Formats: sequence, structure tokens, C-alpha cells
Amino acid sequence: MPKNKKKYIALLLIPQVFLVKLLSLFPDFIEHYYSLGLYPYISNILRFMLGWLPFSFGDIVYALSTIYIIRWFIINRRRFRKDTKGWLTDVFAALSVIYFAFHFFWGLNYHRLPLHKNLQLNSDYTQEQLVSVTNNLIEKTNAIHLKITKNDTIKVTIPYKELEIFKMVPTGYHNLRTSFPHLDYTTKSIKKSLYSFPLTYMGFSGYLNPLTNEAQVDGMIPIFKYPTTASHEVAHQLGYAAENEANFIGCLAAINHDDIFFNYAGYTFALRFCLNEIYFRDPCLYEDMVADVNEGILKNYQEVREFWEAHENPAEPYFKLFYGNFLKVNKQSKGMESYSYVVALITNYFDENSSSKVKKI
Repeated sequence: MPKNKKKYIALLLIPQVFLVKLLSLFPDFIEHYYSLGLYPYISNILRFMLGWLPFSFGDIVYALSTIYIIRWFIINRRRFRKDTKGWLTDVFAALSVIYFAFHFFWGLNYHRLPLHKNLQLNSDYTQEQLVSVTNNLIEKTNAIHLKITKNDTIKVTIPYKELEIFKMVPTGYHNLRTSFPHLDYTTKSIKKSLYSFPLTYMGFSGYLNPLTNEAQVDGMIPIFKYPTTASHEVAHQLGYAAENEANFIGCLAAINHDDIFFNYAGYTFALRFCLNEIYFRDPCLYEDMVADVNEGILKNYQEVREFWEAHENPAEPYFKLFYGNFLKVNKQSKGMESYSYVVALITNYFDENSSSKVKKI
């Protein structure tokens, strides 16, 4: 590529950053023209092009890109001193292209309207609301658990293979379509990550490739977590970048599924968030409430907890710190802690709409 052209591309990084900052001040504009306008076409095209592949094309691109970047830095290590300007131009030109691709293909969704505004829900809740909704979730989750196991001390074992679960995920979104037409999910693109081993030790159960729109699930996590993890990543595919919103939507998709094991995964997912919040606020109240949860449900929670404890390592906090800072840069002020804010969505939704929107057992 001619040097002048590279220089212009590199310089374009500056106005791009300012443009994104400016657009972030107008979430209504992004919601209407990008998240619900242009983005669904981009997402559907990418899923149509790559969803049929039995492997993750994005993971392969990541691997080849990493090799190329390492090779480039090795080959050009001496250029930094001899031709500093040219070296920096090459680097910033590449960053400019990546920055544009990230925001065009997906990243602008970080700046859309908050989900609670679209659903006309409050963003805060009272202790009384939280306790009431949690008790309701305990009752529903216990009922589903007993319906599956016939014994309140036995944990639920999901009888499906990973690929079967991936094929089943769209049904939950299809059922949500009546209430939320924008959650329609047609062309599936959900895959096991080729990097499941390092992903596990980084402490993540899945991710969305923003450049290929492939939903990646960690192939090592307990099968109990597959329905909600896959549904969570689909929410990202549909343009909900915030982690708390993707958790909430993934939870609703599982709860509204036709399959009872998906329902169980969805209700236990919501219940765990609410119980954790109660523990944070009032440990004594938590002990009283958790005593009402079937022992088999607690065994499922323990299964997941032991999985992550078995893979803890000194590097994990640094990966989460990096991702937390990334979230803060993209308007999630609490970083990784923003995951806990799904409780506000769950509490207000179930409290105000339980008679009409929550799936009956």
C-alpha cells in the first residue's frame, strides 16, 4: 500500500474516536439507525455466511492474525529506530482499520439505549421487591426441579449433547418474539470455541466474535450452563452488548423455551443472581432464604462453583481486569461488576409482569 494512503488511514483513527464519542451522546440515534436499523442486516449477513461452518471461522482468524502480528513485530523490530515514522504509521493504520471494523460490525451497540428504557422498567428496586421476586423464583425453580427429578436432593443432569443444545437455543427466542419482535433470531451461528482451554483459565464461559458475529461457548463448562451461556451469546449477536442486558435476555430466552431443561437453566440462572444480591445486602436473610431452595438445585450451583475453583490461576484476575477496563471504556461504568446489575432487570420485570410474561410451569 502507498505510504500516503497508509498515512491517511492512520490519521483517520483520530476522527473515528471523536465520532464514536459524539455518537455515544445520542443513544436514541444509535438505537434507531444502527442497533435496530443497519446492524440487524450486518448480523444476519455474517451469520448466513459463516453460521453453517462446523468450526469457528473467527477463532481461526484470531490465530492467523496473532501469528501475523508476532511475525510482523519480529521482522520490523529494527525499523522502529531506523524508520520510526513509517513504523508508527503502519501500526496506527492497522489500528484504524480494526477500530472501524469493530464499531461498524458490532461495537456501536455499546452506546444504544439502556434495555430498561425500551422495556419501560425501573432501573432501581427496593429490598421488598427483591425478596418478593426471589421467593417467587425459589418457588418456581423448586417446582421445575421436582418435575424433572422427582426428588428434591438430586441435581439435574441435562440429557443433551452440546450441539443439540445449540440447535435448540433459537426456540426460546422464537417464543419471545411475540412480546419482543426485535429478539427474532433466525440464522443460527453458535459454536464451541477452539480456545476453550485457555478461555476456561481466563475465567470466561463464552464470547461473541464482533467481526464474524459467531457466538462462542467454552466447550469445557458444565453442560448445565450451556443453555443460558449460549442464549447469552445470542443476545450479544442480536446487538445487546452490555453484559447485564445479555444475561437478562438470555435468561428470558431459556425461561420461555419449550424444553423443561432450558426452563430449569433459566430459572436457576435468575435465582442465583438474586440470591447473590441478597447475600451481599443481608447474609442472615440469605441463609434463611437459601434454606428453602431444593438441595438438588444447590448441588447444581456447587457443580459450577467447583468447576471454576478447579481452574483458578494467578493470571485470571489480570484477564478480568483487562476486560473490566474494556467494559468501562465502552460505557459500562462498573466494568465486570456490571454483571450484577442484571438483578435490577430481573427484579423489575418479574415484579411488574409476572402474570403475563413469565412462563407458566
